[in-house]
Amino acid sequence: MVPRTFRTWLLPLLCIALPLIVGIVGSFFTAGSIPGWYASLNKPAINPPGWIFGPVWTVLYILMGISLYLILRDGTERAPVRQGVILFTAQLALNLLWSIVFFYGHAVAAALVVILLLIVLIAATAISFRRISVPAAWLLAPYLAWCCFAAVLNAQIWLLNGFPV
Repeated sequence: MVPRTFRTWLLPLLCIALPLIVGIVGSFFTAGSIPGWYASLNKPAINPPGWIFGPVWTVLYILMGISLYLILRDGTERAPVRQGVILFTAQLALNLLWSIVFFYGHAVAAALVVILLLIVLIAATAISFRRISVPAAWLLAPYLAWCCFAAVLNAQIWLLNGFPV
């Protein structure tokens, strides 16, 4: 039996901290490329200003963490919870991989493949979470929408800059 204090205080903090930590790790791979390589790219007209990405991702990571907490708060004994956690972990790993491939590796076409796989995994995670908690699934909707938008940006950057396949 898990102590009530853990489920009340520590579990929500850990669930929120996990995606935020992944975001921080991703920023280490991202930050070095922004002033040079990324700044030199041709970007589509719909590209948001650079300052918007940090706040948006912070909110999305917090929403992801709350979503994870909502499926974990009653324990991991049920198979749908364990499946949801596996999908959540996989999409979080692809989230980090995209930053590494796009910003650190400058592999724009490969990053497009990664983000398309990420979108599929986010959708699968939301469907899986919905079986446990409808609010948990809906909390992933802004993340899914943002990643779809990011995939469009990724594709347009690839096309505008003539990167090889």
